[in-house]
Parts: sequence; C-alpha cells; structure tokens
Amino acid sequence: MVSFIGAGPGDPELLTIKGKKLIDSADVIIYAGSLVNPQVLADAKPGAAIYNSAGMTLEEVLAVMKDAEEKGLKIVRVHTGDPAVFGAHREQMDALERMGIAYEVIPGVSSFLATAAVLKKEYTLPGVSQTVILTRMEGRTPMPEGEKLKDLAKHHATMVIFLSVGMMDELTATLREEYRPETPVAVVYKATWEDQKIVRGTLLDIADKVREAGIRKTALTVVGDFLGDEYELSKLYDKTFTHEFRKGVDAS
Repeated sequence: MVSFIGAGPGDPELLTIKGKKLIDSADVIIYAGSLVNPQVLADAKPGAAIYNSAGMTLEEVLAVMKDAEEKGLKIVRVHTGDPAVFGAHREQMDALERMGIAYEVIPGVSSFLATAAVLKKEYTLPGVSQTVILTRMEGRTPMPEGEKLKDLAKHHATMVIFLSVGMMDELTATLREEYRPETPVAVVYKATWEDQKIVRGTLLDIADKVREAGIRKTALTVVGDFLGDEYELSKLYDKTFTHEFRKGVDAS
C-alpha cells in the first residue's frame, strides 16, 4: 500500500493527524524535498528509508515504490500542501494501478488556504467575490486553451496564482488589462514557515515590492477586492434571514 499524503503548507503542526501517523510508522518515505518542510519527517521511525524526490525522475520514484511493495513494506509519498493542487500525483497513481499496487490519498492543507489564514482574509466575501480561481502563469509548461491568465482575468474573480512569482511584471501587466490598476494584491512567501514573508500592494506596485523583498520562488500571489475592507454581511447570520435552522425576525 502506498499512502499519498498532503504535508500541509510548511508548519509541521498543520499536518493532519492521519498523515502524521502514517509518516511516523512508514518503512519507506518519499518526500518532495524542494517544498516539504523536513520537520514533517522528524518523528519517522528509526531505520526508515527516506528518499528526497527533488532529484528523482518519475521512473525512479515508481521503482522505489515497486521494490518496497514487493518486500511488504509500508510506503508513504509525501507531497507539499494538498497533492490535488499542482501535485503531479495523478501520473503516479495511474502507474500504481497499472502495476496492481494499492494506494490511498490523505488530503492536506493547501498553501492557498494557509495564505488566506496568514493574511487573515476570506476569499469569498458577499457582494465582492463568490468565485476563487486557482491558476498559474504560462511558462515552460503551456496552459490549455482558454485558461491563460488573460482569459481567466475576464471573470474579475478572486485569483490565487501559483508558480508565477518570478514573472510578476508580466503577471501584473496582464491582469491590469481586466482589473482596476488599484486592485489589491498580496504575495505570501512560504506561508506558515518560520521565514514567511508577506508583501502587500496593488497591481501597479506589487512587482517592484516583490523584487525589493528578494522573493523569486515558493510564493503565492493573491489578487482581488477580498483584500479590501468593503463587503456585505453574510445572510447566514442575518437576523432577518430565514433558513433551515433558524427563523428570521421582522426587521421592521
């Protein structure tokens, strides 16, 4: 059995209880060393074989899994955040199915959720935005038709942009074609890590501020008026609003 585990955004205490139990009891651990905080593995059992996949190919990762499975060992594959978001674990799961190796997926706290937490903001504010787009800039890996940043920006939704902080000039120029130039932006470097950095600005000045902060990778860019202070109150707790669990009162 191979257990794919979302290790969370960085803070080892944001690893799920289930994920930690599996890591701590594993015989073989394969982790994304370029992104996963090594403290997540601090309580691995003595003698566990630990592989850093940062320098491995897909074939090498699968070979380790196959060998360990044949020996009856317990295997965990540790990804940063939640592997369902830019985790590249689908190709591993499909390969395991072809090899007849059972697997499971343990979700984790994605970095985009940790980013909202450290910013103390809510992505979906009533009257501001009820849609969140998770995406990235086109780089060495192309984007599918209709999913380039300029296409998605037309929705004026809250945007969470991964893997793109190194292209801030192009990113902000593209977004200014659809969003107001004064639209607020925040860049969060390594959310929840000890060396976390937060840079705030607008589409006009965030690129310069990010350069001044020396941030070139491992950061999320979030864009939208959810970063502001104007929004409507939720109907969920409105005393005049009736729903399944509460009858509203007459506001008059």
